[in-house]
Amino acid sequence: MAKYTIHAAKTQFSKLLKKAASGEEVIILNRDKPVARLVAVKPAGIMSLYGDLKGKIKIGPDFDKIPEGFEDYT
Repeated sequence: MAKYTIHAAKTQFSKLLKKAASGEEVIILNRDKPVARLVAVKPAGIMSLYGDLKGKIKIGPDFDKIPEGFEDYT
């Protein structure tokens, strides 16, 4: 964990971003007190659209049966 003063963080911001992106935690100090933490953002997982519900949906044997009272609508 690297610690930098606000002034050092302002002058070396690009370097600190690279450190955070590589997984290192960077602490920003104001008068020797931690005020901020710079960490990498974890990318959102890619959601698969195909096959996610395989085996979770069941279609009953009476799926095509017309409910009683609905004969006029077919």
